[in-house]
Order: sequence, then structure tokens, then C-alpha cells
Amino acid sequence: MRAAPTILHLDMDAFYASVEQASKPSLRGKPVIVGGLGPRGVVATASYEARRFGVHSAMPTAQARRLCPNGAYLIPRFTLYRRVSDVVMAMLRELSPLVEPLSLDEAFVDLEAGGVAFDAGSARATGERLRADIRAATGLSGSVGLAGSKMLAKVASEEAKPAGLLLIEPGTERELLAPMSVRTLPGVGPATGEHLRRAGITTVGELVEAGEDELVRMVGRAHGTGLYRMALGLDDRPVVAERDAKSVSVEDTFDVDLHDRVRIRGEVQRLADRCVQRLRGSGHSGRTIVLKVRRYDFSTLTRSETLRGPTDDAAVVREAAARLLEAVDTTGGVRLLGVGVTGLADYTQEDLFAQSLAAEAEAEAEAEAEAAAEEGGTAGTAGGAAPAAADGGAGAQEGAEQPAESQEAPERRWAAGSDVRHVVYGPGWVQGSGVGRVTVRFEQPGSEPGRVRTFRVDDPELEPSDPLPLVGDTD
Repeated sequence: MRAAPTILHLDMDAFYASVEQASKPSLRGKPVIVGGLGPRGVVATASYEARRFGVHSAMPTAQARRLCPNGAYLIPRFTLYRRVSDVVMAMLRELSPLVEPLSLDEAFVDLEAGGVAFDAGSARATGERLRADIRAATGLSGSVGLAGSKMLAKVASEEAKPAGLLLIEPGTERELLAPMSVRTLPGVGPATGEHLRRAGITTVGELVEAGEDELVRMVGRAHGTGLYRMALGLDDRPVVAERDAKSVSVEDTFDVDLHDRVRIRGEVQRLADRCVQRLRGSGHSGRTIVLKVRRYDFSTLTRSETLRGPTDDAAVVREAAARLLEAVDTTGGVRLLGVGVTGLADYTQEDLFAQSLAAEAEAEAEAEAEAAAEEGGTAGTAGGAAPAAADGGAGAQEGAEQPAESQEAPERRWAAGSDVRHVVYGPGWVQGSGVGRVTVRFEQPGSEPGRVRTFRVDDPELEPSDPLPLVGDTD
């Protein structure tokens, strides 16, 4: 614990939803829910307007729709969220070399290490200046907590929401914490909270009154001792500037269980490509390829393969993921697929791609020999071309010749909230689509609420677009 409140915790307010409201003027002041939109979708973030209806993160989207039927339900746009997050995190790093990001929208900062605050007055001034700078650069609000420890700084930022700042003076911690719910403390989830409630303990003050010995008896020594220290406001954890990434992974949950083995293979290949993009974006490579399969009955299987050296090559990861899939029984249907890479390193094993090419060449040679041995036989892909994925990303394997009838372009899909640009009307975003039509609202950050127009889904003058910046020139 520090004698001055020089640890800052920043938490952007309803981050994903706030970004959407800032970029879509017609949604400002209205309930916005960001997350998966299918039958199995889950809410990632809800605006404060949506929270008044009882909508919250991790809630099934179907339940959110029942609670808030008139809300705007949008897909996440992580490219834009990361761009905004980079701006905010750069501001934090100007304050101190010790910045500990927890997510895209949340981080701890050691102000003392940056020489920008040594007492309550300078810490408050720094926090207020940071909030103003974030507003000017992004148009968004963030809540700031200042305290002598990480735990208390996080508690303070939560109490300051939305768009506020709370400083906890050293020496006032126990008085502030006492009336708060035990769920306020880190590590007290629903199960522990319910266990404590049954014992008659619902507030932090009651935890202190119970005493360390009683808490150890109830929840175990390690958890009980830590819980008691936190209830007293004691937390000596330092702000850690870098957290080593242990793995990179992507996964998709499907609205309808997948049964077609060809489709499943195509989805795994698409996930492998996305995983490699994320791997390269983080500046890493990895040795172990992991496949995750959740079946129709919610049972989850994971299979892994460790390479001779780390790689960031998409062909190598696709090949390994395909081999892992062959060992998994998908009979009955698949509801979720994921591909990940662990054993991360900051270098690559260059000969892995050559090994992959050699294996592919050998397989092709065997296939050609087999085809030539069949009198009058015709070489082709078993089962035909893979059907397109839900987002149009999966298809037949690279290099496979497509039947003539599959050359037709698939119907374009327009997800609610995605960015578009029209040759005549300029930038806009998709409000909804169906029955061969897509509805677009033409507006952009900083503009007045725009007009809504409807087009055919295959209108050649309407194209997907990159997100526009929230602040500054949007043309």
C-alpha cells in the first residue's frame, strides 16, 4: 500500500457500445447492444441506455431482445475498437512507463513511476487531464480511479462510472469498503458470493468482522487469507508493464449445428487463417497448434500438435489443424470450432514452410498417380467444393478446380452495424438485411443523423468499407 493515491485505473465507459454511438449519430442516447446476433449470440457490451432495461454483458442476446426489443443490435467491429484503444493506451504510456493493460478498454498506470504525481493533488489533476484528453482525441468518456493500490483504484473507477473520477485517500479505505457488497472484491464471483451469503456475510465490513480464521475455514487458506487482506484494503501488487502472451486463438459459435464434414473442414481452415493473422499482429510465432471442438451435446474436445519449431505460416497451421480434425468425431453436429497457437516465441522456424510444401507436393503426386491408374477416371475433389461459410469466408481448398456451376458469386451478406460505402450516397452503416434487401443509414461520425435507404443485396454500387475515425476528417 502506498501513502499517496498514485495508482490510476482507467476504464472506458461501455466501450464497444460507446464507440458505436460515437460513429453512428442516430444511435446517440439510444439503447445499443453489441455482440453476437444469432440464436446463440451473447452480449459483449450494452450502452447505459440499454442497461436500464436490465441488459448486461454475457447475457444471451435472445434474452436481451426480450428485455429491450427496440434496441439497436450490432456486430462488434474489433478493427475500430483496437484502433481507438491504441490511441488511449498511447496516452497512458505518455504518463508513465508502467502501464498494465487488462483489455482494450481498461488499464492500470503507475503515476509515480512516470513522475507525474506524488500526492493526492497532483494525482487528481493528472486524472482529470487524462479524461479531457481522451474525450478530445476519441469523443469518448472514461472513468478514472486513483488510490494507493491496484484493487482500490479499480474499485474507485467502478464507483466513478460513468464519466467520473474518484480518488480514495490513504487511510479511508476500510470506511469506504465496509458497506460495499462482497462481490466488489476481486476473486469473489457468483459461487463464492453465494457461499458467503448463506453464512450471513454480504458486505465487505461483515467479512472483516468474520475474521481471517473464519474465512479460511469457509473458503480455504489461500483464498480466505487473500479475501481478508482485500477486505482490509491491503494490496501490494505492483503495476506490471508487460504481460507475456501465452496463446493466440480464435473461435466461432454457429447459429445451427454443423453436420457437413466438408463445411466443418472449411471452417477450420478459415479459423486457422484468422488465428495466424492475429498471431502475426502480435509479433509472435508458436509451436503448438490447438483445435477446439464443442459438439451438439456441449461436450468440448481439444486436440493439439507440437511442431519442431515455432511458426507463423498460415499453410503450416492450416495443415496441422486439418490433421487434428481428422482425429475428432463430429457425428451428431458441431456448435463451436476454435483454432489456437500456444508455446509463443518472437522468432520463426523457417524450414517449416518448406516441409509443408514438400508434404503437399508428395500428396499431389500420389493423387495424380492414383488418378492415372484408373482407366478413364477423372481427378477431382472428393465431395465437391466446400460450401461457403456464414460470413462468406470459407470455400473450396486452394488449388482445387471448381465446377462450372459454383462460379456464380454467392449472395452477399450484410451484418447489422457493418460499414459500407455507396458510390452516390457515400459512407453509411447497415441497419438490417433480409429477403434480398439491405437497409443502410447514411451518416458518419460528427454528422447529423442520416437518411435511411434500401438496396438490393447485390447492388454493384454498394460495397463494404473500413470504419471511419471517430474524431477528425471522416471524408
